[in-house]
Amino acid sequence: MADRLWFLIPELILLVGAITCAIGGLVNTAAIRRGVGFIACAFLAVACISIPFVYTTEHLATADTLLPNIGKYVKFFAALIGILLVMTSGGLMDRKYEHAIAKGKATFSALRTSGGEYHALLLLSIAGVMLICEARDLIWLFLALELVSLPTYVMVAISRWSKVAQEAAMKYFFLGAVSAALMLYGFALLYGATGTFVFTEMVDVFAAQRAEGGISVFGQIGLLLAIFGLCYKIAAAPMHLYAPDVYQGASAAVTAFLAFIPKTAGMLAIIMLCTLVGWDENGLPPAIEMALWVVAVLTMLLGNIGALLQTSAQRMLGYSSIAHSGYMLIGVIAGPPLGIVAVLVYLVIYGATNTSAFATLACLSRDGDRVDSLEDISGLHKRSPLAATSLAVSCGSLLGIPPLFGFWGKLLLFAAGIAAGQLLLVLIAVVASAISAWYYLRLIGLSLLSSTTPRSEGVSVTLRWPLIAAVLSAIIAIGGPLVLTSLMADAEQAVVMPEE
Repeated sequence: MADRLWFLIPELILLVGAITCAIGGLVNTAAIRRGVGFIACAFLAVACISIPFVYTTEHLATADTLLPNIGKYVKFFAALIGILLVMTSGGLMDRKYEHAIAKGKATFSALRTSGGEYHALLLLSIAGVMLICEARDLIWLFLALELVSLPTYVMVAISRWSKVAQEAAMKYFFLGAVSAALMLYGFALLYGATGTFVFTEMVDVFAAQRAEGGISVFGQIGLLLAIFGLCYKIAAAPMHLYAPDVYQGASAAVTAFLAFIPKTAGMLAIIMLCTLVGWDENGLPPAIEMALWVVAVLTMLLGNIGALLQTSAQRMLGYSSIAHSGYMLIGVIAGPPLGIVAVLVYLVIYGATNTSAFATLACLSRDGDRVDSLEDISGLHKRSPLAATSLAVSCGSLLGIPPLFGFWGKLLLFAAGIAAGQLLLVLIAVVASAISAWYYLRLIGLSLLSSTTPRSEGVSVTLRWPLIAAVLSAIIAIGGPLVLTSLMADAEQAVVMPEE
């Protein structure tokens, strides 16, 4: 028990941080309430610093998880990008209310403030991603996934006090409940097929089944249902329909969070479930591989084609997020070591560059209202060269323009697919990526080359911290290739199995 608790130190740090943020958001002192974001960043930084001390060779020798090294990689980068996500939220919560209190037009009421709860929920959701890395059985995995998801339902609802945000939160919640039920039913069938919830025991049972002629029908159906339920977490077809509405309804800061944290959790869970049945010289079992193949193709094509039709920047980036899930599934199909390494590297690259795009939108406003229409960012370079450059760099990286970080991420995924014999899938991904060039280049052109319009003249940078987050993320997109070799080495170490 002590060995297991040792690996939960980063999660416990974030739990203490969540409690501190929740309490800090309720105090009467305005300075403390305004500092809740700094408190959240401090606890995320402490969690980051603790990870190398937690995952030592001595302690890893006692680990009994399926992928004991993956936590060191995922937890570190989840916390690091989490700091950027907190910065993206800077000034979002209770801004008008705090202004009214400062001017004496309102009095402080704990019932009306949301900043503390928002940052507490954010930290709890990140802690859920970390807990997935320590999952030893299906029950732990399910609870960790729900800890990731449940806070996000509330974050969507409180991020904007509007009917659109409330509608988005309701859609997100009810569809999330359906996906959780589907996933849980799949877990039940996996238990029926193996007689155990424990991952290491399930691996042995499935290995014996494959040696005797193939995975049992219950095992395959259970795995398929669980994967389809997880498609909701990563916004992959056919469970992607909620994403554009929710991404547009929530604030840009929350949308940036949704596009990375739940997606990371879902991809980790899919990798773990596929590890149960394993990849042999022919890849995954045929039924599982075909299902993932179809999901990947539909996700890439529907995501990119859907983005072409949008006039809302957040909705466009929402469809873009769908497409990127399809790219990552190529690595899952390719399998270890190269495919899973490519997925882990791509998650970090995508998390940083996608955050830059949404942080740019979060820092802009027109007459106190958020910016969302594509027309709003027309001629942005004339009002804020930093914001325009950050948006252009992030879109270029998401598109995969060399030598930006995103190009190397896609190259790794495509190389893994080709090495695994998935040439047709990679060709479809290249076509889908070419389709995405239209709307990414459109965003770049609007921000850097277009003239201002009567609608965009009133747009200005009103929030400092989201702009700083956008610039830092854009710097990562530019300078990231310099540390790509080190990042790949860490990812390779993360997917080493215990027997290796």
